[in-house]
Amino acid sequence: MKAILLLCVILVCEVFFCSVSRAALKGGCAKVNITPPVGTWLSGYGARDKPSDGIVDELYARALVLDNGGNSIAIISVDLLWIPLELTNNVREILNDKIGIPGQNILVCATHTHFGPKIYGETKMGPELSDNTVDSSYVRTLVKKITDSVFLAYRRMEDVKIGAVKGDIPEIVYNRRPTRADGSVQTTFSLPLEVAATRKIRRGPDGSAVVTFTFPTEGPALTFGPVDPEAWVLRVENAEGEMVGSVVNFACHAVTGSTFSDWFYCISADYPGEMMRVVEQLEGGVCLFASGTAGDIVPLRRGKKPRYEIGRALAGEAIRRLQFVRTSGDIDIAAMTQQVRLPLRQDLSPDRIIAAGKDKTHLATEIQVLRLGDIYILGLPGEVLVEVGLDIKKKAGLEKLIIAALSNDTIGYVCHSLAYEQGGYEAVSGTNLAKGAGEMIVNHSLDLLARVKVQR
Repeated sequence: MKAILLLCVILVCEVFFCSVSRAALKGGCAKVNITPPVGTWLSGYGARDKPSDGIVDELYARALVLDNGGNSIAIISVDLLWIPLELTNNVREILNDKIGIPGQNILVCATHTHFGPKIYGETKMGPELSDNTVDSSYVRTLVKKITDSVFLAYRRMEDVKIGAVKGDIPEIVYNRRPTRADGSVQTTFSLPLEVAATRKIRRGPDGSAVVTFTFPTEGPALTFGPVDPEAWVLRVENAEGEMVGSVVNFACHAVTGSTFSDWFYCISADYPGEMMRVVEQLEGGVCLFASGTAGDIVPLRRGKKPRYEIGRALAGEAIRRLQFVRTSGDIDIAAMTQQVRLPLRQDLSPDRIIAAGKDKTHLATEIQVLRLGDIYILGLPGEVLVEVGLDIKKKAGLEKLIIAALSNDTIGYVCHSLAYEQGGYEAVSGTNLAKGAGEMIVNHSLDLLARVKVQR
């Protein structure tokens, strides 16, 4: 009996001293230029029939590293269309070997610019990515530069405090899957200027938002779906309150430059690049962008001027919110990944899936959660429709939940079940996944969030 009591005392003391001896939070940020040479083939539009012929603005890998003495995480934002899991795991292996950050604690997300380089050989995507337009030497250099961004951030670590706050900016986006009177979707990639000018934002009692438009009387009667109005902003500041870095999370396709012909074959970070540039210029530090669930969410307008307007509008909202973030240097850190197998569509063409497993009935991928105190960052693979993300947020019941889509892997569009009945680009030619895969992502995400929450 005495031995049992002694053991209990020892365990209690260990828990107590571990908790009180947690080191002060340290953090660092850095960015490394990953701009490919002119002549590189770009990814994002199948209509491109020639390589790039110019540079509008530079591409970067940006990294945030945090360490509380007991655990460490790295978040990497890369100006690319998307990230295959093979590249993510390569980066994780190098970082784990060199600086000891566990692979499950490293999140790599793409900004989803449609003006970045092709970097994929054999992937889970379609046959258009298996041609010879990928510069393998650039890809090898890219992996080194991505890891370099983390190495530099790691070397710059200092005592920091962090906090997150939620902004709101639905006026710059809309849901491109409006429905006709019969319930079918009429995919609407862009809007005429006179229609965009009729924009109205309708709010639900739960804070939900729908951006609607009025079409001419001879035009179609369309009902627009929801958007995610939230713009999450994470602030990292040093002991003097100066900005070390920030993370901005918002759901919108990075396609603002697509209708400006002079830029169609140019390298660019699109509106996220402009947003990050403005935040860094005005607030200091390094600003990362993580795309929300924007599978069916696009910018209100496109072109040369709108590209800057959208970027600066989002930057303005981020800068506004950055002024009023409550920060703390006493946080616990946890991270988990979960492997998932998602069913493939049975009506896929034989060459649509390149690396989906021998049986070609399921696609293997992962989801991830990083927890920074009461801040949860959920990393989801692929282009997730906003309805899936909103469902997770509603059911998770977490005050500070940031969903970073296009994280760690490339799996195409992730649709909710109704989308398959409605039709439209995303659910017909845009997805590899069978009906029900979106709900599986929701359930797996809720399960993983609950498991990470228990670790507190």
